[in-house]
Amino acid sequence: MKQVVQNYKSGELALLDVPAPGCKPGGVLVRSAYSLISTGTELMKVSEAGMSMVGKARSRPDQVAKVVQSVAANGVPATYRKVMGKLDSYTPLGYSLCGVVEQVGAGVDDVKVGDLVACAGNEHALHAELNWVPKNLYAPVPDGLAARHAAFGTVGSIAMQGVRQGESRLGEVALVVGLGLIGQLVVQLLAASGVRVVGADPDPVRCELAERLGAAACGDPASAAVENAVAELTDGHGVDQVYLAAGGGSNQPVELAARLSRDRGRVVDIGKCRLDLPWNAYYEKELDVRFSRSYGPGRYDPAYELEGRDYPIGYVRWTERRNLACFLDLAARGRVDVEPLISHIADFDDAVQTYQRLKDGELKAVAVLFRYPGQEEAAHTAAVPSVTVPAVTVPAVRRGTAASSPARAAGAPVRLAFVGAGNYATSMLLPHLAQREGVELSTVVTTTALSAANAQRKFGFAAATTDLDAVLGDPSVDAVFVVTRHSSHAELTRKALLAGKTVFVEKPLALSEDELAGVLAAVEESGNDRLQVGFNRRFAPLLTEARKRFGARTGPASLRYLVNAGRLDHGSWYLRQGTEGSRFAGEGGHFIDTASWLLDADPVSVYATAAPGNEDLQVVLRYPDGSTATVSYVTTGAPGFPKETLDLVADGKVLRLDDFVRASVYGRKRWVSSRLPKARDKGQSAELAAFVRAVRTGGPMPVPLESLVATTTATLAVQTGLAGGAPVTLAGAR
Repeated sequence: MKQVVQNYKSGELALLDVPAPGCKPGGVLVRSAYSLISTGTELMKVSEAGMSMVGKARSRPDQVAKVVQSVAANGVPATYRKVMGKLDSYTPLGYSLCGVVEQVGAGVDDVKVGDLVACAGNEHALHAELNWVPKNLYAPVPDGLAARHAAFGTVGSIAMQGVRQGESRLGEVALVVGLGLIGQLVVQLLAASGVRVVGADPDPVRCELAERLGAAACGDPASAAVENAVAELTDGHGVDQVYLAAGGGSNQPVELAARLSRDRGRVVDIGKCRLDLPWNAYYEKELDVRFSRSYGPGRYDPAYELEGRDYPIGYVRWTERRNLACFLDLAARGRVDVEPLISHIADFDDAVQTYQRLKDGELKAVAVLFRYPGQEEAAHTAAVPSVTVPAVTVPAVRRGTAASSPARAAGAPVRLAFVGAGNYATSMLLPHLAQREGVELSTVVTTTALSAANAQRKFGFAAATTDLDAVLGDPSVDAVFVVTRHSSHAELTRKALLAGKTVFVEKPLALSEDELAGVLAAVEESGNDRLQVGFNRRFAPLLTEARKRFGARTGPASLRYLVNAGRLDHGSWYLRQGTEGSRFAGEGGHFIDTASWLLDADPVSVYATAAPGNEDLQVVLRYPDGSTATVSYVTTGAPGFPKETLDLVADGKVLRLDDFVRASVYGRKRWVSSRLPKARDKGQSAELAAFVRAVRTGGPMPVPLESLVATTTATLAVQTGLAGGAPVTLAGAR
């Protein structure tokens, strides 16, 4: 299928051929009929991409702050690779469309194949021929509403949420500053609510359009026309609400709002304009400044948007989806008219040229639509694979064999497939594999088409697809990397093992005892135990050298591991504990594995404790010889402090690791590593080299399966211990 994308580093716009998305449970697959270009938000993004690196930094200081924090935590080289990898990637455009339901995922019963729906979301309603849209981000289109009009649903919801934040009442007077697409819709919604509206915009064409659509008066904010209209309509008191629907770097909109508001009026920011509030003016009138967050309640809440958990209507009357449905209803009943806002309709094949014309100013427009070919018959002709949890035919594997793949010819490259191509895969794994001699990147499999296309372009995969079955059934693929979200690791690993593939799965291997049991059942059924989990720290050169310098021990050891994990950004998928497990369940295996490797044993018991309501954990591991390891996993520490510090004490010796930057050993002789290593190397490169070597030679896997299982069991036991408040004894420890 085709999709509009942009490279944020170079500014390049392209209409790219990408794999079609699959239809996941909890949503529908939609073939686009019309999608709407946001001439404000999207063109701002397009313009930013064309800036220099300095210009990009100035326009996004929030991202610069994240880069600085990443440098402190991970070092300059790793941060540089991550930032450059993100910048030099194709990113999608679009967030408002209308299309025909092509497939219905499990758990969806309010629409059927062939229904027309309006869709929202900058990850789900993209300028693409096909999109997978979760349940709470689409709404059925009422009978009689044209598809091109329904494509305005998302921007209509944005305008509606802004109006709701203003709490307008019958007979009030409002000022709308900025009469672009959102401003024009705000004018109509206010007029439909019985509010008299004054519009402010320097463009006389937009002012005239707003007056035709219901504004009482409009004019240039720099002239006296707007002020005179407000004085006349309010008897000199000032407007009840001001809606800031403008963009740009001028502070004029907020100054105008203060001047023309009544005492204790409301100012609602819907657009993205400069907000240097003149303190005296806002204080003297005690103005109520409010922000309108996108489409309404539910926005940026993964439980609502991705998992389909609705808010009870008795507590949250107007959610994202209800706003979307309400706007469609108003448009269907003629209370809102979007037809006059349509300046241009372009064929989807001309998308790149259309963006360029808008950017250059050749095309003057309030709203531009992309029209997609063949939408009428799309629901009956397309066939798109479902790939999230695809059905995999279990191969006939003789028990006791290592794998079902045919033997490779001597000297042939190791052929690798990747399932998933997110940030970790593209910044920490693929850069080490792409240039490694004797390795061939065969196929990348993702559920979103664009991420597969990005990985194929950047790392040279021979193919990109959303069809996992095809990869697992390809006898030429030697090994499969599972680098997806945590909730899918165990199932994908199980399927790959049953298919006879050598498997590298990022941590965690499993999120529950049942998932772990399923993986082990697949090993038993297939006879294939060729499995590696991404516990990379035991391969870190600095730590392996320190362990060697420490030497053998005769008595029990005491190990302390402080992990200064820090706070997660709002919206991080790590916070979705209902589906992705706790944060420690996802990451804690790293630290338990490192401790067990240093102590050369697996734990026999786990005790975990945490303060009520606190994410900070203390995990105490006991080992067969009496050694103990304490992992302090904290989120409330200072961000400037190193992320990982470790001390191992035994036999009159101390091993110290400072965040993979410096290591030292104190004993009869003292050893201190270089203070300034070339990079903070946490072992990914050496880990991958060991894995590829095992695949090539057929030799033992880098970490025994028993150790992987013991670490996973101990990690899962932490949650059990927290719930029960007592130590958990682990069975089967070596």
